[in-house]
Amino acid sequence: MRIAIDAMGGDHAPKSVVEGALLAIQSNPSLTVVLVGDETAIRQHMPATIPSRIEIHHTTEIIEAEDEPVRAVRRKKDSSMVVTMDLAKLRKVDACISAGNTGALMTAGLLIAGRMKGIERPALAAFIPNVQGKASLLLDVGANVDAKPVHLLQYAIMGSVYADKGMGIPDPKVGLLNVGTEETKGNELCKATYPLLALSKTHFIGNVEARDIMQGSCDVVVCEGFAGNVLLKSIEGCASTIFSMLKEEFTSSFLNKVGAFLLKPSLVRFKKRMDYAEYGGAPLLGLMVPVFKAHGSSSSLAIKNAFLAAARYVENDVNGLIQQELDLHIQTESE
Repeated sequence: MRIAIDAMGGDHAPKSVVEGALLAIQSNPSLTVVLVGDETAIRQHMPATIPSRIEIHHTTEIIEAEDEPVRAVRRKKDSSMVVTMDLAKLRKVDACISAGNTGALMTAGLLIAGRMKGIERPALAAFIPNVQGKASLLLDVGANVDAKPVHLLQYAIMGSVYADKGMGIPDPKVGLLNVGTEETKGNELCKATYPLLALSKTHFIGNVEARDIMQGSCDVVVCEGFAGNVLLKSIEGCASTIFSMLKEEFTSSFLNKVGAFLLKPSLVRFKKRMDYAEYGGAPLLGLMVPVFKAHGSSSSLAIKNAFLAAARYVENDVNGLIQQELDLHIQTESE
C-alpha cells in the first residue's frame, strides 16, 4: 500500500511529517510512504540511510496557509499539495494526506480528484471523543459552511459507512445536530432534513443536542459546516482550557503536586482520550480518492496516526462501499 503526504503542509512541516512517516512504516509493515515536497528540506530530517519504504517526490512550490485556495491550486501546479493529489488521482498512490491549508485541500480534491457519483458536496469529518471510550464522527466540520437537506442526507450515508467500516462501529446510530430533540425543533434546514433521514436506510435516532454528543448518544452526527466547525473548535478550546486550569491547580502547592503525582496515570489516560493526535486525520468524504486532512499543528504522533487511519480506510475499501450505498440510494429514489 502506498500513501502520499504533503510533506510541506502544516505548522511543523517537514520535520513532524518526516518523523511521523518513519513511525508509520514501523507500525504498518505493508505501508510505503511517498513524501511530496522540497527534497533538500525533507532530507534534513531523514536518517543517513533512507528506509526502503520511504520515497521522496520533489516539488518546488508550497501552498501557504494565507493563500486563496482556488487561485493557489490553479497557479501552483508544482506545489506539494497539488502534486500529492495528482498522485492519488493517477492511482500512483492509494490515498493522500495533508496538514496544510484546508480550503486549498478541499479545492484540490474537487478540481483534481473529483466527486463521487451522487455527491453534491464532500464533507470533512472529525472525531469527537465520548465517555464510552470511543469517538463519534461529526460531519461536516467546515468543508461547506452552508448546506441543503439533501447534503446532510449524503453526509449521513457516508458517515454511516465510514463509522462501520473505518471505525469498527456496527450499525452506527445517526443523529441530526439540533437545538432540541423534538422533531419540530430547529431552523428550516433541520426541519427539512429530519424526514429525509427518517426515511433513509441509516440508523437515524432523531435530533441530538450538542451537550449529549460527548455522552455517546450517537455514533454519527450530521450538520452543516458552520455549526460543525463551531462545535469542534468549542470542544477543542474547552479541552485546552481544562488542561491549563488543571496544570495551574496541580502546581499551586506542595500538597497539590503530591496529588498530581498520585493521579498522573489517570491524568495521562484522560489527556490521551481527548487528544486529537490520537485520531490523526479527518477524512474528506465524497471524493473519488481517499483524502485525509491532518490538524495544522500535527505532531509526529498525529501524522503517524493519520497514516494508520488512511491505511485502514484503503484496506476496508471505504470509498467503494460508500459508492455502493450511494448507488442504492439513487436507485431507490428513481423507482
